[in-house]
This record gives sequence, C-alpha cells and structure tokens, in this order.
Amino acid sequence: MALIEGFAHMLAGAMVIGVFASLLTGVQGSNGGVCYGMIADDLPSPSEVVQLYRSNGIGNMRVYFPDAEVMEALRGSGVGLVLGVANEDIGVLAACPSCAASWVLTNVRPYYPAVNILYVAVGNEVADAAAQSILPAMRNLQGALAAAGLAGVKVSTCVRYDAIANSFPPSSGVFAQPYMADIARFLVATGAPLLANVYPYFAYRGDPGDISLNYALFLPGTTVRDSGNGLVYTNLFDAMVDAVHAALEKAGAPDVRVVVSESGWPSAGGTAASVQNAQTYNQNLINHAGQGTPRRPGAPVETYVFAMFNENKKPGEPTERNFGLFYPNKSPVYPITF
Repeated sequence: MALIEGFAHMLAGAMVIGVFASLLTGVQGSNGGVCYGMIADDLPSPSEVVQLYRSNGIGNMRVYFPDAEVMEALRGSGVGLVLGVANEDIGVLAACPSCAASWVLTNVRPYYPAVNILYVAVGNEVADAAAQSILPAMRNLQGALAAAGLAGVKVSTCVRYDAIANSFPPSSGVFAQPYMADIARFLVATGAPLLANVYPYFAYRGDPGDISLNYALFLPGTTVRDSGNGLVYTNLFDAMVDAVHAALEKAGAPDVRVVVSESGWPSAGGTAASVQNAQTYNQNLINHAGQGTPRRPGAPVETYVFAMFNENKKPGEPTERNFGLFYPNKSPVYPITF
C-alpha cells in the first residue's frame, strides 16, 4: 500500500514540528507538556504563563532559548523544562568549550534544581552544514554540565522529521545523514533521549490522496500493515515515531528513547486546518501518548504539544500562526480536557 510512500520527501518542507499528565492513566508522573513559543508581541507575562500551565495541569514546558524572566517564573513551580539552545549559538558552543561552560553557568546553574530542567536541547531542526556543529556542541555542554556538578541534566537535540529516510514502512526507517548515527551513539553513552518533531499534519497536507485524514487524526477507518515486520498501525503518529525507533536501532542505539519534542495541528490558515481538526488531533494525541507504539508497546511516548499560544509574529504561511491551544488573552482556542 502506498499510503505514506515518499514520506521523507513530503516532510522536507515542514517548518515546525506534552502531553498533560493528568490525562495519562496508568502512567507515573508527567509524560510530556506543551511548547512555549514566544514569537509574538501580545503574550501574557512569563509568570502568568507558568500559572496557566499549572492551573491546567500541564506538567512540562519546552522553550527554544534561555530567558531569565521565564526561568525565574519557573523557579519552585514544579513544571519540568526542556531548555533550548538557540540555533545561532550552536557554532560558538561547538568550537569553544569555555563558551559552553559560560552558557551552563549563566543558564543552568543559577536555576537548577529549583527549576526542574529535564533536558538541554541543542538547537531545533538545524539543517545543512550547520548540523555538523550539533554533536561538538552537545559534547562541550555535557562536559560543562558535568564540571559544574549538573550531570543529571541530559543533553540532546531536536531534529526535524526529514532526518529520517525511508520512513514507510516504519521498519525501513534509517537516518538520512551519517552525523545522526554519531549523535545516536552519544545518546547511548549519556542515557539521553533523542528529541524529534513529529507532525502528521504536514504529512497529510503533503499527500492527502494517499494518507487519509482519519489516519492522521487518530480516528478509526484506516489500518496499515508494515510489510517489514507485520506490525499493524491505526494512526500516522505511531508510524512516524516507529520509523525513528527503527533508525535508532539501525544506528546501534536500540535503547535510546524517543521524545516527541513537537506535535500539533493548526486551527486555521491552510489545508485541513480547522478548530475541529485541531481539537480532535490534540485531544487524541493527549489520550494516546501513554500507550506506546506497535514497535514499543506499553512504553509511553513523552510528547510536547505545539504550542501554548497562537504566535502573531511567526514567519511563513498562516498555519504557522495558528497552532496555539490558547489565545494570548489566555482563553482556549477550543476545549481540551487536561
């Protein structure tokens, strides 16, 4: 079946790639959260945002760069944090161990453990030649964290889904570039997960003729069998995540956990972007993430919904400004059961 044939090519143009712990029955502790993007000029203050996370039972937050006001607002909140390294800083951190030490002493040490920093994410969807700097930056930051007595904070990176080639069937998944295998082996050595941005929305939008909307939205009606191993898939999210699992296994990193660092659905602005579809996808994602995938059944997939707010200054097509669960006035874009 050609349901997702050409998957990696379809997703190459995807721009962006949490789940609320109170929904994940049978899962111990928080199993994800929501991405806090800040490319907007009308958002509430960080202290209000942290309160909104807490009042809605959202266990974890992902931010894309260090922000002192956000870090202070998180202090003592109990909200777990995926702390991003801005893409433009990676080259310096890769080339300069003392710069990595300074980054840690400025952005981690003053806050941890009062701020529950789960991972330091070195970049988001870094592409082309700049991607060669990811692993050296990860090594330097890991060394700096260890030297500062903060080795409990894990270092990883957030990859765009086209880091995976041959993603259909899922068992054929393999890393598209050699540097990803080196990153995978680093994660094996440090015990950190791989962070991957996984968007069934962009896959469906790229090939609505072969991918059914129900399959992308976790709705019944489509069943896909992996010809490589016989596993059966009833939703596109699981198939995409298991292609990442397969790539890790082929790279000699079968025990590296996959964290979905972004997933979501826009409520306006483009093909299949509606309030109803966004609500359906995100609610079903929240309800599903604790169940594991066919390749790793029963192993909850820590997942971060993108995003907390509609961001009015996001570049690109209109969908980019309509991924939020909340409007900037803190009212929900649509009802979601946390």
